[in-house]
Amino acid sequence: MLGRLHESFDQWPAHGLVAGIFSLGGFLLAVFLVARLMSEKRAPSNTFAWLLIIVLLPWVGVPLYLVFGGRKLRRLAARKSRLLAAHPSDPIPSPASVLPVARTVTAAGAYPPVGGNSLKLITTGEADFAELERQIRAARHTIHLAAFILSRDETGRRLVQLLAERARAGVKVRLLLDALGCLISSRDFVDPIRAAGGEVGRFMPVLPFAPRRSANLRNHRKLALFDGHTALVGGRNLAADYMGPIANPKRWLDFGACIRGPAVALLENIFIADWCFATRQSTATLHREIPAAVAAPAGESELQIVASGPDVPGDALYEGIISMIQEAERDIRIVSPYFIPDDVLLRSLIVKARAGCAITLILPAKSNHPITDFARRHYLRELQRAGARVLLYRTTMLHAKAVIVDSRIGLLGSANFDLRSLFVNFELGVFVHSATDVAAMTAWADELASRCHESEPEPHRRTKFFGDIAEDLSRLLAPLL
Repeated sequence: MLGRLHESFDQWPAHGLVAGIFSLGGFLLAVFLVARLMSEKRAPSNTFAWLLIIVLLPWVGVPLYLVFGGRKLRRLAARKSRLLAAHPSDPIPSPASVLPVARTVTAAGAYPPVGGNSLKLITTGEADFAELERQIRAARHTIHLAAFILSRDETGRRLVQLLAERARAGVKVRLLLDALGCLISSRDFVDPIRAAGGEVGRFMPVLPFAPRRSANLRNHRKLALFDGHTALVGGRNLAADYMGPIANPKRWLDFGACIRGPAVALLENIFIADWCFATRQSTATLHREIPAAVAAPAGESELQIVASGPDVPGDALYEGIISMIQEAERDIRIVSPYFIPDDVLLRSLIVKARAGCAITLILPAKSNHPITDFARRHYLRELQRAGARVLLYRTTMLHAKAVIVDSRIGLLGSANFDLRSLFVNFELGVFVHSATDVAAMTAWADELASRCHESEPEPHRRTKFFGDIAEDLSRLLAPLL
């Protein structure tokens, strides 16, 4: 048999032999990738979408998966878990630690809640820019910024100038930029900071198949830290579309907060782990620079800091949202620029709506990504049939992210309500357990809702042929977005 097989290979033309080897290699690689895909903890819809493209279009699906398909970096998760565990100070315990949502999030690998903080909501781009500029000018020791987007516009130029000024004044300035989101602004545009003595790190360069590089795993965290005692968190990028010194009617509506107190030490720890991963610097060196006042109490806010993404073993942010929904008794408010839930989140919301829980979704009428608008239509129809309300913000692009349950617990941060944020990106979330702060978040969401128009449920039968095709294709691709 082996002789006949050998003879058959001898009879093949050279080009046929090469083609056969490539075909066999492609087939074996596809089998390997399918096995790897099935071993990963993914949403079923995400697994199905990748399986479909790998099996039906292997010459397209295999390269795409190699570049975009990874979800967890196991070695990175193991190493960064140790870095994150090396907490630089003793936090103040919070009574919220015994609550079901907090226990779920902690069991999934996040920090437990800490007390002794202050939290001030920031609801406009002008207020956010003013606070950012004020903190940059007031910093005396360290300025640590992490950004997904730094634009080469007036806002970006102004921030680069401010950071360069503080670096020249002797403040240790570190700016961590996502290599893809800041593709055109992470090199010469920030040279003034480097020239002044500051440092700029590029997170996960986009070239695949190389250490510490990926086109898919992006750092979507937005974080600014000052002297180890004050932090700005939320969804705003460093760009004129999000923030600036002068009001702009076209500016995107976003949401964030200023935090002071022991929770800042946890946020600082996350930044340091990200920075040292990107730059290979020593975590011990950075921790030594943080002033001792980092753990000083600043208020009564109880906060739980969650880092989510490829660098943590579990999915604490995702499981925390599921727990919030399941614990809801009266109402759930969700604010997000994109709404592409997985099957578990969708079914949980449907069940709660049918049980009489008031569910309100606040979304942009049209987002900046039309494919996500087509993809969300199916999920919105299902929820509206179950009794949920969908409110559409039409004034400008809505980029805010928040989940509020029963005016009892809130969530804010960088993560959208979609599969990429919940399962792929490096994200940052803050669970808010203090009643006064959640009441402020509820008031903000209600005021935002008053400026929206309610979306009428779509009929079961759709009539626009091309719209139907676009929706179906978008839904198929939604898990990969």
